[in-house]
Amino acid sequence: MPEFVIALTTCPIKSGVELARSLVEKRLCACINIIPKVTSIYHWKEKLVVDDEALLLMKTERRHIQLLWEAVKELHPYEVPEYVVLSIVWGSQDYLNWILQNIVVQ
Repeated sequence: MPEFVIALTTCPIKSGVELARSLVEKRLCACINIIPKVTSIYHWKEKLVVDDEALLLMKTERRHIQLLWEAVKELHPYEVPEYVVLSIVWGSQDYLNWILQNIVVQ
């Protein structure tokens, strides 16, 4: 039985659409929602950084998370991109079937 997940990454606002489009075109995700402006506060190279970023919510199947990660690393502009995967505990069966129909079959 397929297991579905939402993978998260943040990126520069100007890179969000291009990154999302590439990942969906590769069929690693059925859909990516872009939240266009989140404020992130973090330490980077001994400095406290406050940065506006886009948050990408990437819907896929668990068995594709490594392929998705490899594509994110390749396409992402950050040296250390965020990549966090959360399980979808429950979802509309119609929507989950749609995800399954729109991602890579391996």
